[in-house]
Amino acid sequence: MTHAAIRAFSVDISQADLDDLHDRLTRTRWSGELPGIGWARGVPADYLKALAEYWSAGYDWRKAEARLNEFPQFTTEIDGQEIHFLHVRSPHPDATALVLLHEWPTSVAAFIDMIAPLADPTDPADAFHVIIPSLPGIAFSGPLAGPGWTYARTAGAITALMSRLGYDGYGVQGAGGGAFIAAEMGRREPQHVLGIHVNALLAFPSGDPSDFAGLTQAERHRVERLQNFREDMMGFAQVQSTRPQTLAYALHDSPVGQLAWIVEKFKEWTDPAGELPEDAVDRDAILTNVSLYWFTGTAGSSAHLYYENAHDVNAWSAKARGTVPTGVAVAAADITVRRFADRDHNVTHWTELASGGAFLSLEQPDLLVEDIRAFFRTLR
Repeated sequence: MTHAAIRAFSVDISQADLDDLHDRLTRTRWSGELPGIGWARGVPADYLKALAEYWSAGYDWRKAEARLNEFPQFTTEIDGQEIHFLHVRSPHPDATALVLLHEWPTSVAAFIDMIAPLADPTDPADAFHVIIPSLPGIAFSGPLAGPGWTYARTAGAITALMSRLGYDGYGVQGAGGGAFIAAEMGRREPQHVLGIHVNALLAFPSGDPSDFAGLTQAERHRVERLQNFREDMMGFAQVQSTRPQTLAYALHDSPVGQLAWIVEKFKEWTDPAGELPEDAVDRDAILTNVSLYWFTGTAGSSAHLYYENAHDVNAWSAKARGTVPTGVAVAAADITVRRFADRDHNVTHWTELASGGAFLSLEQPDLLVEDIRAFFRTLR
């Protein structure tokens, strides 16, 4: 592919779409709820009503749109799929290229506050050229052009993107699903991927009882959270992994439905020290993320990504241990156990943080930036 295949892009949501959102929010048909259940069975009605009212009357999408447009954005077609990405070159020419990979239910907006510190740090040796793709099927890389977009295929598309941009060597950072993709990029292109940094890493026990021998108290707590996470996955993930098309009709038609589906994860996967999602992540940041899914109509295509990976026989099979140096940041609410991570990855850097959850780029961006820097310093 030539450079001409890359097209400039800017975010420009029409006023008609904004008016439609406002109209739908004001006409929501609210469900009742059982008394006294709080968050135990989903998002409480009073909380969601207040958040939806703020989305309609207080939140400023145009401000968020302008913030996104401060950074150079582009689109290109790879493997038949439109791929949107931010590409922010550091003013320091010797900077290392770094790919930042979001996960469901986040978007490129999750990294906004990290771009400037990564691209233009006090020490030029810590500088990065920052590339942030929207994953296929999500926001401006959606909807999906067709089926088959597994983690492996997405990893292939992102490595192709980096080649198209002219980067022969680069680092990758990812969380959750983004960590899966980062690891797969390292397996595919170890000659090009210099290092992998991850947080919210999912590493599961093998089934051998010896996996649990000698665990520290902190690690036993993580195993308990891992079990709770698996039970949670039996809910939203089972729906998205088995009936994404049926779910799509509800979320695509109802902004409150889309809001509830996503904000529940900001409650469950962030630092549990916070009582509400906005105690961990700024309320406007949450709504920017939800708005990107809503305005691009990608609730359905993002759910299909779960279907693809659940039905990919290679996604969950045993793989050769990764060889690319890997740094792991473990937030306070994480479920990552060192021995499970070491089994699957070449872990050369391990940091345990006192706060944060799965959305570390939104909860504690400064801590994440510093750990990324610290890891890549070890590779110079």
